[in-house]
Amino acid sequence: MNDQSSFWIMSPINHLFIIVTVFFILLLVLATRLMKNRTDHAKRAVIVSACILTLIGFIVYKIFLSLDSDFNVITSEMGGFNWWGELPLQLCNINMIMIPIAVLTKKRPLLSFCFFVGPLGALMALIMPGNGFDGYSLLLPRMLGYYGTHFFIIIEALAIVTFGLYRPKFRDLPLTALALLVIALIVFGFNMLLRFTGLHPKANYFFSVETEGNFLLEMFYKILPYPFLYLLPSIVILGVYMALVTSGFSLADKIKKNN
Repeated sequence: MNDQSSFWIMSPINHLFIIVTVFFILLLVLATRLMKNRTDHAKRAVIVSACILTLIGFIVYKIFLSLDSDFNVITSEMGGFNWWGELPLQLCNINMIMIPIAVLTKKRPLLSFCFFVGPLGALMALIMPGNGFDGYSLLLPRMLGYYGTHFFIIIEALAIVTFGLYRPKFRDLPLTALALLVIALIVFGFNMLLRFTGLHPKANYFFSVETEGNFLLEMFYKILPYPFLYLLPSIVILGVYMALVTSGFSLADKIKKNN
């Protein structure tokens, strides 16, 4: 039984969660200051290197997770641990791969996708953690891996903007939404392949086959009770979110220009 009074117990928005969040915010601020006068090449190298290290940490974390007997018991209803279900293809951790591609190719739709979707997807995972990642000691390998991966994804995605490699523009939004739709459709196809071949009968990357009890997706499923299609309202909501954030950048640019 977990000692809920322990300092190291991690749950969404508890004292430890706030401390870790502040730590990563300060880490991003420090990194941004250190890279302020560096070349774009150096900035890209730092972000790509950080993503590679995060991906290595992700693999190590999954190795520990495969050996975690408690996790297998906790997730038995979903088939327990399955390597085919632990690939970096979720809405959040796919950015460990997408961010390096985006900053190296300098493609604005990909940069926009990583900046908007990466932090949002990782934040959702942090405040709505899956089974086995809520109410346990942060010192457990699976907890360190889970929270460390998602926090690093957030600051790596935000660094694209804070380092000055990308600034959101309204013209980016349609292609960003299209990029999300295409990536989600590819991932959905991969889910169906895993299920059809039996490699992972419960494959559900991007939550594109089953809602898994997510209250927001459950609402969408009542409107569109079909796999993948119930995700479409999410893209509309993301579009509104991107427009609001971009409006903030646009307003800041106008104020700066007028001054």
